This record gives sequence, C-alpha cells and structure tokens, in this order.
Amino acid sequence: MAFRVSKCLSVCGKALMTSSVNHAALTPAMTGRYALTRCMSSAGGYKNILVDTKGEKANVGFIQLNRPKALNALCDELMLEVEQALNDFEADKTIGCVVLTGSEKAFAAGADIKEMQNKSFQEVYSGSFLAHWDRLKRTKKPTIAVVNGFALGGGCEMAMMCDIIYAGEKAQFGQPEILLGTIPGAGGTQRLTHAIGKSKAMEMVLTGDRMNAQDAKEAGLVSKVFPADQVVDEAIKLAEKISGNSKIVVQMAKEAVNTAYEVSLTEGLNNEKRLFYASFATDDRKEGMTAFVEKRPANFTDQ
Repeated sequence: MAFRVSKCLSVCGKALMTSSVNHAALTPAMTGRYALTRCMSSAGGYKNILVDTKGEKANVGFIQLNRPKALNALCDELMLEVEQALNDFEADKTIGCVVLTGSEKAFAAGADIKEMQNKSFQEVYSGSFLAHWDRLKRTKKPTIAVVNGFALGGGCEMAMMCDIIYAGEKAQFGQPEILLGTIPGAGGTQRLTHAIGKSKAMEMVLTGDRMNAQDAKEAGLVSKVFPADQVVDEAIKLAEKISGNSKIVVQMAKEAVNTAYEVSLTEGLNNEKRLFYASFATDDRKEGMTAFVEKRPANFTDQ
C-alpha cells in the first residue's frame, strides 16, 4: 500500500495551524488526538502497528499490532493508528477485506492499564473514553481477527469487533477486568454474551477466567482453529476469497448479518429483503447471474 512520505514532526507541528478546524472549540485532549491523526494521515508512519497489503492481487489490507514489550497492550495512540489505517483501507477501492493480527505470543493482552490507572470518572465520562475504539465495528469492509496467544480484556473486545475470528491453537480469550476492580468497557459484556450465550459469558466476566481456542470454537466465538504458524496465512486466503467477490454486494451481506444482532427477527428479515432488492440495482448482480447461466466465472467490477 502506497503512503505519501513526509516529515512527521513538521506535519504534527503545523497540523493545528494550517487546518480550518475551529481551534477554540477543541479541548486539549481533542487537540492532541487531532494533531496525532493529521500526523499519521500525512506521513503514513506508524509507531505501534505494521501496515501492509497481502494476497496475489494485493487486495487484502493487513494490520499487525506491534508493541511486543507490552504484549500489544492497546494504548490510545495504537488505537488511533488502527483507526487511521482502517480509514486508508476503506478509501482504497482495491482492498476487499482487512486482516488484523498481533504476534504469536499475544494478539493483545488488554488495554493499557498504566494509561487508565489515574483517570477520574469525570475524565472518562466527559471525554467519552474508548468511544473511538468502535472504528472496527463501523468498517464497511469485512474484517478478520487472527488471534495467537492472549486476547484478554480490550484485546478480546477488539477481536470480537471483527466479523470473523481465526485462532491459533494456543490462543486464549478472556475478560479479566473484574480482577482490576472494573468491568469490560468496549463491548465485552455485550458481544461475548451474543457470541457464546449468557451462562458462559457471565462466568468469564464474573471470574476473569480464560477460554482456550478449542473451547472458543465450540462455543461459537471463533470460526476456525489452526496451528499458530499457519493461522495468519489461512486468514489471508479467506480474505482473498472474500475480496474476489463483488465488494459492494459483500458490504450489503455484511450489513444484513450484523443487523441480526441489533434488531428483532421481523426487522432483520425486512432489512435483508431491502438489501436483497438493492442488489438488483448493481451491475455485479446482473454479471453474477449472467455468468452463472453462461457457465463462466463472473467478472465483478464492484459497481
């Protein structure tokens, strides 16, 4: 993936001066985040993640969390970098799917506790702490989390924000926030319950106990389990397969499935029908059906 290269320090220093943003309305926290985002957007340089494209057609976005000394703990700076990388992949018309992973030792061992330790209620409430973490959920393109090692706390929540989870054989999932005197704050109590049911989720949230990869697969949290040294490649193969379909129709399908978690069955069926009808307005629907009748591969144009 091509990024424009420029001097990060120069961009960050001038970000607030050259923008048309109403600076008087920005709080100090917002100002810092805005400057950081401008820096990463313009320079394309990341401190806490590695960004690349994968696949034979380079149509798979690839994000690797890269804070090895902290077991990929999710600090605010890292999450902003993930947000920016997702924005770039969303804007890239050649990318059909995004793979998110960590290291073989840890997908992400949780949120950065040192960063949260001294925050007050007023800070987290008024500042909507963790609100921007949901960028993964809002991504229109499909996302695949590849979990090796620990996916604990915020790491587990981050994986669950993705559409599909592949796990290495030694992966461990958990929501240990109760052991720190708090509760999950980025979807752990909600998405985990949807994924594995109330009883199992309640046990994990109330005790902080972990779930291994095989149990996670049996419970429905994980799609497939592979050896640790193969799982990333398998996820990339899946992402390539998804990217080979019509990107616009893939996004419709993703919306339809995700809606099932949000609404009643009747509302979900109505939404599915609406999106099904909408697919008839696309060139790719016509091409797909014509190719089937003519017994040839479809040539989708994402239109």
